[in-house]
Amino acid sequence: MTNTAFNGLGLHLGNLSRLSAAETRSISAENPTGARGQGGRHVDPDHGPSRDLGTGWKVRPCVMVEPGETLTLADVDGPGAIQQIWMTPGSCYRFLILRFYWDGEETPSVEVPVGDFFASAYASLTNFRPVVSLPVCVNPGSAFNCYWEMPFRKHCRITAENIGFEPMSLYYQINCTLTAVPDDAAYFHAQFRRTNPLPYKDVYTILDGVRGEGHYVGTYMAWQMNNNGWWGEGEIKFYLDGDLPGGVVGRNVREHGGDCFPTICGTGTEDYFGGSYNFEDRAAGTYREFTTPYSGVPHVVRPDGCYQANTRFSLYRWHIMDPVRFRQDLGVTIQSLGWRTGGRYLPNQDDMASTAFWYQTEPHAPFPALPDRDGLEII
Repeated sequence: MTNTAFNGLGLHLGNLSRLSAAETRSISAENPTGARGQGGRHVDPDHGPSRDLGTGWKVRPCVMVEPGETLTLADVDGPGAIQQIWMTPGSCYRFLILRFYWDGEETPSVEVPVGDFFASAYASLTNFRPVVSLPVCVNPGSAFNCYWEMPFRKHCRITAENIGFEPMSLYYQINCTLTAVPDDAAYFHAQFRRTNPLPYKDVYTILDGVRGEGHYVGTYMAWQMNNNGWWGEGEIKFYLDGDLPGGVVGRNVREHGGDCFPTICGTGTEDYFGGSYNFEDRAAGTYREFTTPYSGVPHVVRPDGCYQANTRFSLYRWHIMDPVRFRQDLGVTIQSLGWRTGGRYLPNQDDMASTAFWYQTEPHAPFPALPDRDGLEII
């Protein structure tokens, strides 16, 4: 039997027993470089809680990111892959921006507020909501975990920028492996967008302008409804490989003419996110949260009759078993539709934010500018 060397990537229970020459590294506040034998070496003149114990004990479990500061969390030479990230940020999750750069690129392949990256835009330190899915888990009390495999060939750099008004504590651990990367392994990308409010009769753009070869692997949305009644009749659409001119959606899909149609067309918002019939528990007459390996609505923010005025939904759909593959370009849109008189659809004007996750060959097209602090904030 031929014994092919195992590179330690693409792990699952079926290959977990295989030996590999891959080297494990872990980057944290206690070992910022992840280098061999460099963990727990931090020296603190005051030592704080470890003042009676000294260096080598728990001296530096977290870092502080000052307002306006961008902190480099990982700076690793390849080849290799990120395999797991654990993180516990303080303060406002929309005000800490994660950026990932592969192989020395100047613009990031990932640019997302930390809460949205971990499918938790409406959560906070005092408002925990669990997420139990394969690539993303959020555990008590505010523990963000992701298991997206992120290969790189030459270099990986991960930064965190605090755009808020207050210093932010950040506990983190980035686990990676140094190993050969297959020629057909694409690079991980994630992009945040927000439209608040969606203009009347417009279609919300989750992603457009993507060029190259790759596959779409996930959608997270933070969606605030601004009308009464059911809000999720809208369809998601995937425009692949020439369905849209240049893969660009534009202000409204109709700008490109009546002959511009997607290859993949969904049947409704709750259908795409793995539910049905309004996510409703009909016996109780209320929305029902759920969180599963591939799809979920882990958080519904309900009005409280006072300052909590709007209903909000946190929704995810991971295309792990059904990635949407493209060869040249990709655009993704979703409609926001409710109901109005006469049995007619109502184009809603909701507050909609999305994070798109995909793999593709590099170079990637430039991302749209991230909204500023006020444009990101959830009020």
